[in-house]
Amino acid sequence: MARTPSNKQPINLRGDHINLVSSSLSSFPILQRSSEEKILYSDRLSLERQKLTVCPIINGEDHLRLLNFQHNFITRIQNISNLQKLISLDLYDNQIEEISGLSTLRCLRVLLLGKNRIKKISNLENLKSLDVLDLHGNQITKIENINHLCELRVLNLARNFLSHVDNLNGLDSLTELNLRHNQITFVRDVDNLPCLQHLFLSFNNISSFDSVSCLADSSSLSDITFDGNPIAQESWYKHTVLQNMMQLRQLDMKRITEEERRMASVLAKKEEEKKRESHKQSLLKEKKRLTINNVARQWDLQQQRVANIATNEDRKDSDSPQDPCQIDGSTLSAFPEETGPLDSGLNNALQGLSVVDTYLVEVDGDTLSLYGSGALESLDRNWSVQTAGMITTVSFTFIEFDEIVQVLPKLKIKFPNSLHLKFKETNLVMLQQFNALAQLRRIDQLTIDPQGNPVVNFTLWKYYVLFRLSHFSMQKINGTEVTQNDMIMAERLFGILAHVASSELPQYRLISILGDARKKQFRYLLESKGKKPGIINEENNDSKRLVGENTNRATLNYTTRDFYNEKLEEIKEKKKFCKTYIEDLVKEATEINMKNEALQKLWPQMFIELVRDAVIEIRNKNSYMKLCLQQITDQK
Repeated sequence: MARTPSNKQPINLRGDHINLVSSSLSSFPILQRSSEEKILYSDRLSLERQKLTVCPIINGEDHLRLLNFQHNFITRIQNISNLQKLISLDLYDNQIEEISGLSTLRCLRVLLLGKNRIKKISNLENLKSLDVLDLHGNQITKIENINHLCELRVLNLARNFLSHVDNLNGLDSLTELNLRHNQITFVRDVDNLPCLQHLFLSFNNISSFDSVSCLADSSSLSDITFDGNPIAQESWYKHTVLQNMMQLRQLDMKRITEEERRMASVLAKKEEEKKRESHKQSLLKEKKRLTINNVARQWDLQQQRVANIATNEDRKDSDSPQDPCQIDGSTLSAFPEETGPLDSGLNNALQGLSVVDTYLVEVDGDTLSLYGSGALESLDRNWSVQTAGMITTVSFTFIEFDEIVQVLPKLKIKFPNSLHLKFKETNLVMLQQFNALAQLRRIDQLTIDPQGNPVVNFTLWKYYVLFRLSHFSMQKINGTEVTQNDMIMAERLFGILAHVASSELPQYRLISILGDARKKQFRYLLESKGKKPGIINEENNDSKRLVGENTNRATLNYTTRDFYNEKLEEIKEKKKFCKTYIEDLVKEATEINMKNEALQKLWPQMFIELVRDAVIEIRNKNSYMKLCLQQITDQK
């Protein structure tokens, strides 16, 4: 174990003619030296390995400058206060527990207290000229009470119990600091040491460069060691240290070459690029999180607003009951218009929202995720063929299902390979809504998140999906494999529904519901009546290959709220027109009837007058004939 800093050789202070004499007046031994000893070693005294347990009384040696008590059993520093010219005191390898008895040694320059039992640095206030302080191999846990040592050049605190390095301000002359074999996890204040050149941190618990980042700000540091620390095991260790501490000449006791500096610079640039990319990804991730949170807040506010309006409508309905709206014999819920001002609480909540994006479009691998209704507009983009062809999963979150239905035709065209649809917080509330998915090209998997989709509370919803979308031959629903038994059960439960729906509709209505391909199939089925069975079966097989969806199931469709409102307005206009037309017809018929009644009353008298006039005119036959001829002539 090294006991002196800077690898200096220990000074041999030992003489050969020294006597320690016991005294009845004192419990301390008294030092006596021969005249020859005093002449040869006038300024120095060595009491090394004398098995001393106390410091002896040294009289008549006021001129001493160097005093050595190495390798003894001394427990306390005492009896040297009279040696005011002393510049070096060596108490290495003793049993001293406290620094004391040094207040008068104002000229002391070197104090060696290594390998003792000292727990605290103290009582150095008057040693302002101290140049070397060696406290290695003690039990010190904290650096303290040394800020006044402005002339101190070497400080050795190796092999103590230090957990951190700080409180070094004021050590303006310090050039070497030895902190080997401690428990140090972080370093501070070292950048405030203007003359520090050598720093030894070997065999500590330093695990990251951030914990010693202050070293990068030191302009004087040229030699440093980190070997024996967790940080030294990292692959980035050397080039990170060299990149951040360009002034270093030695690292871990090895000279740094220009090639190592160049490689460190190259690796540091790559590391910096990785950090920038990582920072960029972190920013994007945070922006995504904030955007999704904002979309979620707006969705919740919208749902609460709709719920409030629905509640108000229900109250009105309870006061004045109305018949449900009917279209084509099917009862549909009347969707209220989202109008009217928000209440004060909701309005304040909206004003408190952060001004960030209200929707998010994200492509992650083969998944396209859409958050918020505004994201549906992204389907109108000019997607590259490669990106569009790569998308196999489309996820919808915080979007009304009725809005999704309107873009399904675009989805089918833009992303022809999409096989998996996910719905979360989309207000799927009834089985009829699944009918809208039949217009897609293909679905292999369907995921309906229970959050925001009450339809999953229906026990039979999966079977209805399998029945209505049987032409897709789906493989999974909510991550569960679809079995043949599931398909059979779906047909048993809902098969009669499709049959009733198609048989009860008139032909014109059925044709209007079916798509073009299914219209051809339906007409073909009607025209095939009366043909030979073999021909019919063969043509039916060809038709099935061309048209996947069953005609009966196609009658089970879904009307969105907007379409319903448009249809309702159209019906209202038709009713208004019919009412006006009927009113005009009734008015005209009334007028005709009134005229007829008046004519019936006047007709007898008119008939008498007509007969009378005719008799009078033909009473004189010649005159009548002349009059007729005259009228004929005038007409020509």
